[in-house]
This record gives sequence, C-alpha cells and structure tokens, in this order.
Amino acid sequence: MRVLIVEDYAPVRAAVVQGLSEAAFAVDAADNGEDGLWLAEGNPYDVIVLDLMLPKLDGLSVLRRLRGGGCEAGVLLLTARDAVADRVAGLDAGADDYLVKPFAFEELLARVKVLTRRRYRQPAVIQVGDLRIDSAAQTVSRGGKRIELTRREYALLHYLAVRRGESVSRTEIWENVYAFDSDAHSNVVDVYIRYLRKKLERPGAPPLIHTRRGFGYSLASDEVEA
Repeated sequence: MRVLIVEDYAPVRAAVVQGLSEAAFAVDAADNGEDGLWLAEGNPYDVIVLDLMLPKLDGLSVLRRLRGGGCEAGVLLLTARDAVADRVAGLDAGADDYLVKPFAFEELLARVKVLTRRRYRQPAVIQVGDLRIDSAAQTVSRGGKRIELTRREYALLHYLAVRRGESVSRTEIWENVYAFDSDAHSNVVDVYIRYLRKKLERPGAPPLIHTRRGFGYSLASDEVEA
C-alpha cells in the first residue's frame, strides 16, 4: 500500500516515513503543500497523511483541490489545533480522519491501516484458500503454518490479497507497492513474485499466485495458470 506524507517539520516527517516504511508501506514525502499536491495528483496513493500548517500551500487548500479533482485517497490530517471548529473544517473539506499533535506513532499507524482497509473494503484478516493474511499484525500463514516474509514481500502479497481474484498488472503493482524514489529495477516485480511463490508453495497444495500472460498476476485459490 502506498502512502504520501506531507509534513514540513523534518523530525516528524522522517520519523513517520521510517515507521511506515518499516510497517511495509511504500512511502513518499513532501515538505510543503505545493510539492505534496503535485505528488498526490500524479500518483495513486491509498492514504495521504497531511499536515494543516504547511509552507507554500496550506493543508486545507491541498485537500480541497485534491477532492475537487476527484482524488479518492484516504486523508489523515495532522494538526496542532485542537479546537472543534478546526477539526470540523478539515472533515468538511474532505478529510477522513484527523490526529492532534503531538501523537504516538502507533496511533498514526493504526489509523493509516484503518483507512487502507476502508479504501479497499477489506477485513483485518484476508483469507485466500488456506492462506491467511492478518493485516493488523502483519503476519502470514498457510495451512496454519507461519510464513516469514520480508517487508517488501509482505507489501506485494498484501496488495495482491486486497485485489484477490483480479488480474493485476506489473505497472499497477509498481505504482501501488513501491515508493516514488525507489531504486528498484524494472524486473523487481517478477523477482519478488518468484520469492513469494517459493515461500508460499506447499507440497500437494494448489498454487496461489498465478501468471496471467499479457495481464500480470492473480492471487486466487482455484485458478489455473494461463
């Protein structure tokens, strides 16, 4: 899942980017409203964490322009203002949630996860055949046996899981799983698909990740390779 952080205070921005990256999100960041708006308009973010007090263009203006342009990403506002009127103004402008500074990162992470699940209308636990993905705990098991995944492997699997049963192109995976400034090379999706298959396969069990030639990949429990 891909998240944009728009926050001008460098220590907060760096901490949030690091924390969300460690939680298997692909994270981009901007330190002012104009750059944040440019990134948000050009990339398919699942969640945007948006500070209200920003240089160049304030957070409410960014939010209004995004909603006016049809942006459907979940928006979590960060604000130092605890007045009811300020919170109402943000929600009226199209925000989905807000968090008052200072905040605990664990709460921000929980709210980002909720917005992600809401966007894809997904439960906290996704089941595909005997594969179980707990997005709250970020754990994966198959047939009751725990599967250890790297951060990038988990991010890829989780995205395929929320799109389960659908054909997902390499471009869609790239846009939704990898950060804007990622140094990954062109065949990184295929490489990590191979890693996932190796870890998910079980003797006598059907494959879960299927190649759809000309389309991309599909996560399903009852599909035949095409």
